[in-house]
Amino acid sequence: MWDDPRQLNIFAIVLSLAAMLAIVWGLIAWSIRQPLFALRHVVIDAPLLRANPAHIEAVVREELKGTFFTVRLADAAVSLQRIPWVRRVALRRQWPDRLEVTVSEHEPLARWNDDALVNTRGEVFTADYDGELPQFRGPEGASMQVAERFAELGQTLKPTGLTIEGARLSPRGGWQLRASGTAPITIELGRSDASERLARFVAFYPKTIGALARSGTRIDYADLRYRNGFAARVPAFKDKASKKDQTPKRD
Repeated sequence: MWDDPRQLNIFAIVLSLAAMLAIVWGLIAWSIRQPLFALRHVVIDAPLLRANPAHIEAVVREELKGTFFTVRLADAAVSLQRIPWVRRVALRRQWPDRLEVTVSEHEPLARWNDDALVNTRGEVFTADYDGELPQFRGPEGASMQVAERFAELGQTLKPTGLTIEGARLSPRGGWQLRASGTAPITIELGRSDASERLARFVAFYPKTIGALARSGTRIDYADLRYRNGFAARVPAFKDKASKKDQTPKRD
């Protein structure tokens, strides 16, 4: 090779091209890190209902390591999704110095167990909320199942005028509802055929519990875990029984 002028020329050309490419690449790498290409504007592209825009912008700016070309948007997105009420976030560069932030917020559906919330998709999240919400309780990982049943059973219960204000799924799979209307009532559905049991309860409601309510008799508990009917509890009877038991006996 070293004795062949043609091969030497080819080698020299290749070596020169490699050196030129290395220089060009170095210049590009240096250029894209210059302040000239810094991201100067952070824009949230839609109004936010619950998440704090100032907090979001502060996190974005803290996480922006680099310029328009080198910033790692995935790292900023992960940090943003830790902000209360932020469900999903998308970041997009816009030439020459702008970053657009699209935020999808959680929509609260209910409270979950003791210290969390569940959104309309059945996802659990943590945030401060002072408004009135139904109370869901259930095992870890069951929030989506409870949210789906809440919608289904709430629609079934609608003809009675009762509204579900609480739903509980026990570790063994038993369902219990807390409903409000003229007066609050607890409805025990059990583990199997919950939808069918509630539909039967609704069908007989006007002539049973509904009729008692219209006459001034309040029912605070209904147990639907029977094959051909349901049992109801009248608190007034319990109170009378308690008072009777407290009456002193004569000698």
